[in-house]
Amino acid sequence: MAMNILDNRLGAEHIQAAFTIRITIGPEDGGTACDLLATSAGLAKSRVKDAMCKGAVWLTGKRGGRKRLRKATFQPVSGDILELHYDARLLSMKPQAAQCLHDAGQYSVWLKPAGLLAQGTDYGDHCSLVRQVEVHYRMKRPVLPVHRLDREAAGLMILAHGKAAAAKLSRLLQDNAIDKQYRVTVVGRFSEESGVIELPLDNKAATTQYTIIAYDPTTDTSVVEVTLKTGRLHQIRRHFAMLGHPVLGDPRYGSGNKNSTGMELVAHRLAFRCPLTRKEVRISLDEQGGQLTF
Repeated sequence: MAMNILDNRLGAEHIQAAFTIRITIGPEDGGTACDLLATSAGLAKSRVKDAMCKGAVWLTGKRGGRKRLRKATFQPVSGDILELHYDARLLSMKPQAAQCLHDAGQYSVWLKPAGLLAQGTDYGDHCSLVRQVEVHYRMKRPVLPVHRLDREAAGLMILAHGKAAAAKLSRLLQDNAIDKQYRVTVVGRFSEESGVIELPLDNKAATTQYTIIAYDPTTDTSVVEVTLKTGRLHQIRRHFAMLGHPVLGDPRYGSGNKNSTGMELVAHRLAFRCPLTRKEVRISLDEQGGQLTF
């Protein structure tokens, strides 16, 4: 069995460290994936089993194809590659639960809480919306995200339950046929009640439309309704920071915008014509009352 330590970011103490190991199974190696990884990593089997359940172990077969391995009793064969991406801090997290707001069969719309990833990483997926939805449907539906929402943001996300639905919904996004609106609290006061930000991001055109909903002089913050005309990475956060009005609570962009309750950015409205039924779908969050409007 050949082993590589690919990453050891926090030191040698594995209980508190974040590290990655990769082992290639040889013809003489026997035992379960959990046994082999526990021995190689110097971890208790219970910790490895927990990591496997939470999506931190990967299997690459002799013919290729990398996938998460969750079955602790799986017995790899010669030529298989096992990877353990272990982060004790991440594995100990207990994420908030997402809420299904609309189940259309071939797709569903969910309210993602702030702090929940849209998708998992090599280090696990138990803190991701995709995994929560897979478990919600008892692994009987594929779960394919068709758009992004930052981890720090809360709000509405569409998840497809098949490749055909994913392709049709993705086409709507590409054609700008899904009306996505965001409610954001930013630092400072604007001189105009509405505007358009057209500042390139990553050398690509980026357009953000906004309307001022309210201004609070005691905190010097403005509540802004935002519509995106393009879909660049962190577009809202970057655009408003570039204007000198960073999003309140944004941990990455801007200064003077710390907020004890987190980032004030919510994807609060979706409207589109369903590509399957051709019916109009409108889902919105009433932030004050927590009610839904269809």
